[in-house]
Amino acid sequence: MPLRRTRPSYPASLLTIACLAGVALLSGCGVPPELQPKPGGTVPQPSVSPSAVTLPPSFSLPPSAPPSSPGPFPELTVTDCQGRPSGDQIIAAVRRKSSVLPNSGTVTVTRPPVCAGTWQYSVLTVSGREPLQVVTKGAPASLDLVTAGTDICTVEVRNLAPPGLRIAAGC
Repeated sequence: MPLRRTRPSYPASLLTIACLAGVALLSGCGVPPELQPKPGGTVPQPSVSPSAVTLPPSFSLPPSAPPSSPGPFPELTVTDCQGRPSGDQIIAAVRRKSSVLPNSGTVTVTRPPVCAGTWQYSVLTVSGREPLQVVTKGAPASLDLVTAGTDICTVEVRNLAPPGLRIAAGC
């Protein structure tokens, strides 16, 4: 049986190309000339001033956050805390605020506290355990424990801690 050549059918692909070309032509670029501002024209100003807006009596604004006090240390980098707080104060804060450290046994400060703003980062070692990373904040006499463990990159640390402390902690 002899082979017979037939003509390929292109109507579907031609129709697709024609549609795409039509869409490209109709879409255009930019704002139509009649909607563009006139050169030298004035920009409309709002007719209501912000002080004239009244809110319903039940509406209240959220309290504004107090300005962050950078403390005695820069926030962009960590620096040695110079004994404020000491390693013993960090250990006492961890024991006071959590049950991560045993009440007895040897706890060693393997990385003395480094500070960024009012936050501190240090590493403790307990015999027979992995190193314990600790993040605290506040004045040395009244430290608040933020977190302690092997992974300290909590939401609070990632969002609120100074950049220098996040970098030192590997967050």
